[in-house]
Amino acid sequence: MKKLKIVQQIVNEGVVAVLRGKSAEDVVAMAEQAIAGDIKVIEVTMTVPFALQAIETLAKKYSASAAPDSDRYAIIGVGTALDPETARAAILAGAEFVVGPSLNPATVALCNRYRVPIMPGVMTVKEIQEALELGVDICKLFPGNLYSPSTISAIKGPLPQANLMPTGGVNLANLGDWIRAGAVAVGIGSDLTNEAVKTGDYELIRRRSAEYIDAYRKAKGLS
Repeated sequence: MKKLKIVQQIVNEGVVAVLRGKSAEDVVAMAEQAIAGDIKVIEVTMTVPFALQAIETLAKKYSASAAPDSDRYAIIGVGTALDPETARAAILAGAEFVVGPSLNPATVALCNRYRVPIMPGVMTVKEIQEALELGVDICKLFPGNLYSPSTISAIKGPLPQANLMPTGGVNLANLGDWIRAGAVAVGIGSDLTNEAVKTGDYELIRRRSAEYIDAYRKAKGLS
């Protein structure tokens, strides 16, 4: 039941912050600002030095057990998980979902074994079908900047059961188009953090996060 609950929460929240940085401390600071801006799903990529340390720190602070029934609650996951070994290490560090840049059947099997949501990257209808057959609940359409929102409605013609989350190239200008086209969620990376990293003002991430959440809610007709 926990896996289904987390999948539903990711869909309900609709926006995933994909965080990369120079250190675990950088990413923790970014995540804190994103959460303060109301993005409640945080993906820490394994390209970050000591990424597992960042995941553990955030999970201890923001997980349901750490902050039950609190506005501080957030879902902390791992990204750029290339293999099952990486996924398992991240799960043990506190990751509640796993994201990969590609479809790795062994990683999917590992996550299914431990009932942890897995969102592998896909580029073709064939990969999406394979992911569905492996039991994947949400497929990451990646890199999203190679596609347009109309791609989702085209894919859903033959595969209406596929849940797609574009990542890469999603920004404030096109987020609404992706959601209205049928994306169950979107992944936001550099557009969320680039300005803050350049200026050293991480509060910009909080303000940017609030803008993304507002855009998502408007696209869903929630505000």
